[in-house]
Amino acid sequence: MPEVVRLSTTPVKSTALHHPNEVRVDTYGVAENRRFFMVDGDGKLLNGSKHPQFVQIRSDYHPEEEYLSLTFPDGTVAGGSALAEGEELTVDFWGRPTTGRVLGGTWTLPLSAFAGERVQLVRAERFSGGTDVRPLTLMSTASVRELARHADRDEVDARRFRMLIELDGMEPHEEDTWEGRSVRIGEALIAVGAPVPRCIVTQQDPNTGEKDLQTLKVIHSYRGRGRENTLDFGVYADVLEPGLVRLGDEVSPV
Repeated sequence: MPEVVRLSTTPVKSTALHHPNEVRVDTYGVAENRRFFMVDGDGKLLNGSKHPQFVQIRSDYHPEEEYLSLTFPDGTVAGGSALAEGEELTVDFWGRPTTGRVLGGTWTLPLSAFAGERVQLVRAERFSGGTDVRPLTLMSTASVRELARHADRDEVDARRFRMLIELDGMEPHEEDTWEGRSVRIGEALIAVGAPVPRCIVTQQDPNTGEKDLQTLKVIHSYRGRGRENTLDFGVYADVLEPGLVRLGDEVSPV
């Protein structure tokens, strides 16, 4: 039976992933996941496609204390209150407006220096506001092994896909067949949706951000294009019944 083998979250969109032993999924996703995101001097969304080096930054958020810190590759740390009292912005997330407030200047200077352009940190108005499309994403390790086979690699680091939930004990791309079905995963019940269209971020090493694999070319070589002319890998999901999801939890389509 399929089971959960990895969970991946990050407080600040595009920064290094955390791998907790459990998360609580709610209708909006995971509360602390992607609560914060970055914008440029014009208030436009910044992510790993433009600044792949962001993945070298570790972000840590302590909601009980409302404290946020960013640890840069050279070991320097910028930290302070996670409460946002700055300008209110509505940012375009690929056609979906997301509202948030700019945090104080604690992070502007170090982030701007690191990126080489003006960067502001924004706290999303709602939980998990920095999520791209749907609150959950799923992917099987078998699918990643299949991609590695077609790439003529012994293995491919699955973290490059930055999926919330990774599953083992499945056939390659079996998760695609769950579209439109309800799936019990730990305490939660989810509704599996459409495939996830992939971007150039998947071509980058998840530790350094350096481009090291033509992931999109490989996906196209054996999967072709999806019904929206996209290069798909993994699936989206919505939450029907909130609950805890832990490593080792069994996963069963209803």
